[in-house]
Amino acid sequence: MEYTKIVSVTGLPGLYELVASKGDGAIVRSLDDNSTKFASSRVHNFSHLESIEVYTTGDNVNLADVFQAMDKQGGILPDTKDNSALKKYFENAYPEMDFDRVYNSDMKKMVKWYSDLKKHNVEIRLSESPKEESVAEEAEENAAEPAEENKPRKKSAKK
Repeated sequence: MEYTKIVSVTGLPGLYELVASKGDGAIVRSLDDNSTKFASSRVHNFSHLESIEVYTTGDNVNLADVFQAMDKQGGILPDTKDNSALKKYFENAYPEMDFDRVYNSDMKKMVKWYSDLKKHNVEIRLSESPKEESVAEEAEENAAEPAEENKPRKKSAKK
């Protein structure tokens, strides 16, 4: 299971793997009970975990960065019913988090989602963006081309 295919669906508890998308919704598989269902886009909104950002005192960071900080923190996750324990945990795990804009409900979701991802052995890493991939490919192609081909090309005449 890939982190890039994990979504949160409004109105449905837990996390889901995106199996297929359709024009009017998506087919998703629950991480909890492995059941597959159709979720209509008329009723539900889908949020890819890799597109979710978290408020910090500086620039916003991707949720995966917070999850990786939680990995480094190690230890036992806080009880989601204890708001002060949640805040203390995130003050240690990710002190740059903006606690005025990140609510307790958000921290509860992060802990629950992190726990679910770890339980299902999902590797938390972002996919390379298409821009980064194309820049890397272009650099490889330019390195392989002879110097003669780097001359300016003639413009074709438009009719």
